[in-house]
Amino acid sequence: MKRLLLAALLALSTLSPALAVQPDEVLQDPALESRARTISQELRCLVCQNQSIDDSNAPLARDLRVLVRDRLKAGDSDDKVMEYVTDRYGDYVLLRPPFKATTLVLWIGPFAVLLLGAAGTFLFLRGRRGVAAGADTAPLSADERRRLDALLRKDD
Repeated sequence: MKRLLLAALLALSTLSPALAVQPDEVLQDPALESRARTISQELRCLVCQNQSIDDSNAPLARDLRVLVRDRLKAGDSDDKVMEYVTDRYGDYVLLRPPFKATTLVLWIGPFAVLLLGAAGTFLFLRGRRGVAAGADTAPLSADERRRLDALLRKDD
């Protein structure tokens, strides 16, 4: 029973995010820290690429977390902090990039790939069906018919 409970606790612990914020990064003001955490969850780690800087242990993620906190301590609004970071690193640093001309491929690309895959599958299956149907309708020559009859008589 204890092993089962321990296994369940270990499994549940893997589901929670691994927050990488170090104790020396945490701001004394809880309101500022909350804002910093919210912003950090919206910014992509440029090293890990699929993690927020709040979750990443990479040194660059730490630098970005410190930068966000420094900007907040300087009195910047959340929008100003996000603008500051995106001006330096581009829209790629955002986990949810805005919908605009330069990020159109990020938004439409997955749907285009899905559509192309579906069209390719449809054409492939349609082509196979045509080949199979064509094989059924082709008449046998007289020589092929005799050989087939001979083979069928052998089995009896």
